[in-house]
Amino acid sequence: MAQGVSMGVSILGIFVADLAFRSGRMPQVGETIMGSGFAMGPGGKGSNQAVAAARAGAKTTFISRLGQDSFGDIAMATWAAEGIDAKVARSSTAPTGAAFIYVNEVNGENAIIVVPGAAGDISVADVETAADTIRSSRVFVTQLEQPAEAALAALKIARGAGVITVFNPAPAAPFDPAIYPLVDYITPNESETAAMVGFPVETIEDAKRAGDALLQKGVGVALITLGEKGALFHAKDRSELIPAFHVAPVLETAGAGDAFNGGFAAALAEGQAPLAAARFGCAVAGIAVTRAGTAPAMPKRAEVDALLAR
Repeated sequence: MAQGVSMGVSILGIFVADLAFRSGRMPQVGETIMGSGFAMGPGGKGSNQAVAAARAGAKTTFISRLGQDSFGDIAMATWAAEGIDAKVARSSTAPTGAAFIYVNEVNGENAIIVVPGAAGDISVADVETAADTIRSSRVFVTQLEQPAEAALAALKIARGAGVITVFNPAPAAPFDPAIYPLVDYITPNESETAAMVGFPVETIEDAKRAGDALLQKGVGVALITLGEKGALFHAKDRSELIPAFHVAPVLETAGAGDAFNGGFAAALAEGQAPLAAARFGCAVAGIAVTRAGTAPAMPKRAEVDALLAR
């Protein structure tokens, strides 16, 4: 599919500076342990998704808030380098967000604490300021790191303009059920799905039952990411497991969901069929988990095309 033929992807979300620490285990309360590595880089679900979408070939706009500080400058430089159009207000009082990321040096698993900072103040008014940007995009994406009221307002604007809507309900947090009917594609992982449907999602059959529950809440398609098992595409007329791509040993799983969402949105924006777009998202995630970091791990379009052609 040709690149650049769409009106692109707009994303509402947050940027945080990712502060990643590698060690064999988490310390206990009151304990200090030695780590084996540290890295600082650009993060935040929305920002990571924007980088993934831009590298996948989509014209990408990012809507957010930052502080007037060095982490905010890193954000602006990151988006400029990726060709992302930033519709971002900068606060003189609140800091840019940050995330503590623990990465297990043995298996790459992670645990994260996020502080949204200025982006935690994203308001309905901020969303209304960006309404024309949302309306002019082919695909709109948002999550739950910024206030859920802002996500709801943005989804209403997108739906009203006939824009394809993708809602990544992450991290798991309460939100107004009025969001569900505004969503063409909901993209939770197993734990986020469990939080919405009220039962654990441990098997493919669990995921299908959860998919039914999400459809009943009003979403168009439940696209449940299942880690190394892949992703379940669950619609009224079909339910299909899209296998994960195992490219190389997994180095780090942080950002895998963002890679999937950004890739999926980019593929939808250029007119790929939904199932093909989900497979494209799986390919983006399959490459990203073999690299350190979140945004820096996102693959370029040529790498994704080469993997899909294999």
